[in-house]
Amino acid sequence: MGGPVGRSSTPGERTRSRVRGADQLGRDESPHEGGGPGDDGDGPGGREASGGGRRAAKDRRGHKAGARGRSSRRAPKSAKRRVLRWSASVLAVLILGTGGAGYLYYEHLNGNIKKEDLTLGDKQMADHKANAAGQTPLNILLIGSDARDSKANQKLGGAKDTFGARPLADVQMLLHISADRSNLSVISMPRDTMLKMPKCTAPDGEVFPASTVDVQTNESLGRGGPGCTVATWYELTGIRIDHFMMIDFAGVVSMADAIGGVPVCVDANINSRGRDGKGSGLKLEKGTTYVKGVQALQWLRTRYGFEDNTDLGRAKAQHQYMNAMVRQLRKGTKLSDPAKLMNLAEAATDALTVDNGLDTVKRLYDLAEEFKKVPTKRITMSTMPNVYGTGTNNGRVYPKAGDAEQLFRMVRDDIPLDGKASKRKKPEATKDPSAPVGEIAVAVRNGTATDTLGPASGRASDVADQLKDAGFAKTTVDPGDVTGTARTAILYPSADLEGDAQAVAKALGVPLSQVKKSTDVSGISLAVGADWREDGTYPVSKGKEKTPESAGALNGDDEKACMKVNPNYTW
Repeated sequence: MGGPVGRSSTPGERTRSRVRGADQLGRDESPHEGGGPGDDGDGPGGREASGGGRRAAKDRRGHKAGARGRSSRRAPKSAKRRVLRWSASVLAVLILGTGGAGYLYYEHLNGNIKKEDLTLGDKQMADHKANAAGQTPLNILLIGSDARDSKANQKLGGAKDTFGARPLADVQMLLHISADRSNLSVISMPRDTMLKMPKCTAPDGEVFPASTVDVQTNESLGRGGPGCTVATWYELTGIRIDHFMMIDFAGVVSMADAIGGVPVCVDANINSRGRDGKGSGLKLEKGTTYVKGVQALQWLRTRYGFEDNTDLGRAKAQHQYMNAMVRQLRKGTKLSDPAKLMNLAEAATDALTVDNGLDTVKRLYDLAEEFKKVPTKRITMSTMPNVYGTGTNNGRVYPKAGDAEQLFRMVRDDIPLDGKASKRKKPEATKDPSAPVGEIAVAVRNGTATDTLGPASGRASDVADQLKDAGFAKTTVDPGDVTGTARTAILYPSADLEGDAQAVAKALGVPLSQVKKSTDVSGISLAVGADWREDGTYPVSKGKEKTPESAGALNGDDEKACMKVNPNYTW
């Protein structure tokens, strides 16, 4: 998805432009309230955005921006295509020039881009399995940082007592582009999801040990940078992440300004500011409004005022915004003006922090081209299925057993979340034949423990018996290791044992995508995961391909989507 931009300016002017209107957020920033990150407030990690909101944007004729009339004459589709092709050519000339001023500007844009390591975890991510055409999917983790590390971010974010604190990952969305580029799936993880963090080693050498207790997921960013957020996602989902893109408060403002506004909808007047001071300051009239600048940031941060005033409502609002932004970009209304294209390149590169695999304008441009291949009607937004915690973690959420893993599995196996057929091909069996099943040694362990439940009794023995019944006479039970794993996995140490490991998977009905090479084992090891706590065959062996209703799927073409306003925050 290409990024929007504002006017061309010097770095100093851009900074002033980003904070222009920040006073709309107010100056009485609320402090970070007790109980841990994310307790209260619309800012990341519970940090409160301050002050009152702006009224709905109006155009210079005095009309609400979303209510502008349409011309009765439309350009032929062929003409529109010519304009878009011309626009792409202009952009290529502007930012990919090979000589003179073009080259210097290209290098300038490259210098804008901030880079960090892709992953800071110890585990090597598994490779993608190619489809029949040799294509592989792309997974990009989008991270919204709440860092108060600049004057612009401090003014926009408020919460003075958090200035200089470790940043939190306010927004976390995994964008999955299918191998055949026919569809795109998005999974949002609520920032107050509780899970265990993996060990992360920061670029400066600081080591953050793996957590032994549940930690709020937005804290991953402060454990060395976005690479730890990537490692945390991989630990939970098993989904290979190819790239990350991170943006902060000021970046959101500049990008929203650049696109010229994004249409969002509320089903009632909203004023996200309660008597206790909680809220983002967002103030909109019922219906559709084009938001940009500070108002766009308020929309993305609003928690108090949407639905049940939790992070789940905020995630839905973010989905609506992203879908609308994609539709705006697809219209190409900002791509026929060379100056606006230059502004687009300037703001997008200046706003982003990316991994080293996206460290040039050319690579970002190529990634945007991959996004453009997916029609909006095949974009599906979802939220990780979750349940509320209890006791000290009341108000926080946990992945919902079964449903969350089903969603992760669909992405791992490149299954469209919209339920439509794809030209995908499931992972193929290795060409190396397996040994006779009676000669394959398999160690089975019970990994069914979860954050809230102990290991299910006897599961390793039950699965071992299934293997023995299938002829795997050398199957044994590992009674010592009961470390929990979210999904059942079959690990093998070297390529010569891949065929044997896949034979084990086929005997049990476990998807081949869950057969992984690992240096953590010396032989074939089967971990019975939390997705197989019950007796019987493996629960997804028949390939369920339906997106769980608890994921709240939203289609990218749904222009009628409207956020439900909490009655306590209306006017």
